[in-house]
Amino acid sequence: SEILKGPEVTSAEIPVHKMQMLDDLKAALYAAKVCSYAQGLGIIKSCSDDMDWNINLSDCARMWKGGCIIRAALLQKIQDALARDKNLPNLILDPVVAGELNDRTAAWRRVVAVAVGYGISTPALCGALNYFDSYRRKSLPANLTQAQRDFFGGHTYERTDREGVFHTAWTDAHKSIGDINERKAGEV
Repeated sequence: SEILKGPEVTSAEIPVHKMQMLDDLKAALYAAKVCSYAQGLGIIKSCSDDMDWNINLSDCARMWKGGCIIRAALLQKIQDALARDKNLPNLILDPVVAGELNDRTAAWRRVVAVAVGYGISTPALCGALNYFDSYRRKSLPANLTQAQRDFFGGHTYERTDREGVFHTAWTDAHKSIGDINERKAGEV
């Protein structure tokens, strides 16, 4: 685009070693694909649980291996992981799969960092890494989203350091929203 400008970065500022980047890209792509499968299988599992369909996720991976579109060698590892634990809450929590992801995260982060530094859009790699990091963290920054909602619409927020529901008059332009309990009484 001639209107939107990206970073003007030199290889001296963000050095890229070609062979290392190729190895890192392979690792990042593998990890992102695993997370993509994990998300898709998670959706299937959720629907199966909600609708009482009793879908065997290991069988899904087995069927996909024989298909004409996917047929990835990775599907055997996925099938094995899902067969090891029929109650696995998420593919990336399987010890073997988690180990493979953990072994690749440094490379994955290097690829994403270099891409961001050079202004190269990598939505699948970045999105998958964020998904991975969401599972990796004990707590997520949901309180930031709650604070933003409270700032813009007085939607209140909860805190991690004490019980209750709170509202803040963030600036002089904000006003009291009244009794929080009355305001939240109709929520399900």
